[in-house]
Amino acid sequence: MNRRNFLLKSALWMLGGSTGLGLFSKSAAKASIRKKTFTNPRISLIIDDFGYNFSQAKRFLALKAPITFSMLPGLEHSKDLSGYIHEKGHEIMLHQPMEPYNSNLDPGPGALYVGYGLEQTTDIIEKNIINIPFAVGINNHMGSKYTSCDTEMNFVIKTIKNNGLFFIDSLTSYDSVAYKTAKKFQVDAACRNIFLDNNPDKKAILAQLTKLKYRAERFGRAIAIGHPFSVTARAIDQFLKKLNHTTISLVPVSNILHH
Repeated sequence: MNRRNFLLKSALWMLGGSTGLGLFSKSAAKASIRKKTFTNPRISLIIDDFGYNFSQAKRFLALKAPITFSMLPGLEHSKDLSGYIHEKGHEIMLHQPMEPYNSNLDPGPGALYVGYGLEQTTDIIEKNIINIPFAVGINNHMGSKYTSCDTEMNFVIKTIKNNGLFFIDSLTSYDSVAYKTAKKFQVDAACRNIFLDNNPDKKAILAQLTKLKYRAERFGRAIAIGHPFSVTARAIDQFLKKLNHTTISLVPVSNILHH
């Protein structure tokens, strides 16, 4: 090899080492992240707004799946229905009403409003816990305004911690500080990843469930929140039949909390 060819090949090799190989390494690293798989991805389905009647709950109990039932406090059937669902072996949560930005929306009985102090907040939550026996966790009902307030969420999370419960941020507002506050107080917590039925159409709900599946495959776990619509139950039933042929497990939400 003459000196000219040697110098040319050496220069190309050095250029490759400083640029091409570096880019290749970065690309390989990114590809490795994209291809990362989890041996046991898990999903959780929380169905909110129970307490109005038994028929809504029965259509989800009929699915024979470990769905988490989140109960509104202060309704006619809240307490009895909580016990009934618990007897069927399902996880129960308190669906704690909180103030939304839209003042025309009524969050319902047992609600928390911005400006309530620690004592009043604690009293309301603990009365609601008594009304929902067997509750092991709490998620917010509405609360787009309330969950964006640091002081108020401090009060809530302190009360949750004192009662030995976990917290799921329904994430009704991207200004929410709820999850961050829970982690500050070392309370087991997680955030909702997917809303199932903002569009109560079976095809649309199945599309959301597919997104949930993909998210679990990518991150190892994912949480969806839905409502006790008959169309939601039918969509979940169809989805679960397909899920049986995958490595993804449906588990109660307490099984995939961030500790």
